[in-house]
This record gives sequence, structure tokens and C-alpha cells, in this order.
Amino acid sequence: MKLAGTFEVKITPQDTGDATLGRMSIEKQIHGDLEGTSKGEMLTAMTSVKGSAGYVAVERVTGKLAGRSGTFVLQHTGTMTRGTPNLAINVVPDSGTGDLAGITGTMTIDIADGKHSYVLEYTLGES
Repeated sequence: MKLAGTFEVKITPQDTGDATLGRMSIEKQIHGDLEGTSKGEMLTAMTSVKGSAGYVAVERVTGKLAGRSGTFVLQHTGTMTRGTPNLAINVVPDSGTGDLAGITGTMTIDIADGKHSYVLEYTLGES
């Protein structure tokens, strides 16, 4: 199945003591076909080349998806090469709980005019 929606994100930087390495806590309010919240952690690495960087993040989503309640975990892996982004977001295998047990899938994120939207492609199998 494929569904879409929007989200607001609050990113809170944590002190790492290194200007090129970052750590942030993230909190999201998710709307649309998936309604809920998420909390997670993000690590970033900046380079000396403008527009090149990397990040990884893990977030636990809690909410309702197609009328089913539960949680699941998303894992982000992203790079930016001189301004060109490459991002993969996957549902962590066997991370679904409640009615979302057995969920698998991928997510894409789009940011336009400061607004965040998502598309989640998923299947709900047997756990």
C-alpha cells in the first residue's frame, strides 16, 4: 500500500564538542494517512566541501496507519554530495508492534517551501 501526508519536526541540537559532528534529538507530529508522533536521534557529519555531508537517524513512530494502531521504527541513511541528496528510509525489520506487527516498507520525504511531506510504501505481513 502507498499513503501520504505531512509532518512538523522539532530538532534539538545536542553538544558534541566537535563542529563537524552533530547529534540531535528529533520529535515529529505526523498527519495524513499516518496519524501519530515520532521520537528519535540523528547523527550528522559535515565536510570541508560546501554541500557535502552525511546523516543517520533512527525514530520510533507511534500512531494509526489505515485504522491500525501500534509502533514501528524508521532508519534513515542520507548523504549530500555537493548539494545532491541521496536518502534511504526503511522500516526496521520486525520493529512493528500492536496492529502494525509485521510491517515492512520504505519512506520518502520531500521538503518544499519549508513544509515537510512523506510517502510511505508498506505491507503488513504476518509477524
